[in-house]
Amino acid sequence: MLRKLMLPAALTAAIAVAGCNTTTERTLGGAAIGAGTGAAVGAVTGGSPAAGAVIGGAAGALGGLLYDQNERSRHRRHHHHYGY
Repeated sequence: MLRKLMLPAALTAAIAVAGCNTTTERTLGGAAIGAGTGAAVGAVTGGSPAAGAVIGGAAGALGGLLYDQNERSRHRRHHHHYGY
């Protein structure tokens, strides 16, 4: 059950965080989405929604930060390659 929820949650998080522009927005957006998803997974699986929210929030924040760093790296490579 948990694995079935992971992919849709990850895709939703990626789409939502993609619209953010700053590191802070992406990190906080990822944390918020992760916390909500973690709480829902905790509730559905019979675990603790609070623990799920904390774990999901931390994982989402890390995911948002990593996404931000990847986007910034891609942006730098693109502009460096074309001489902008």
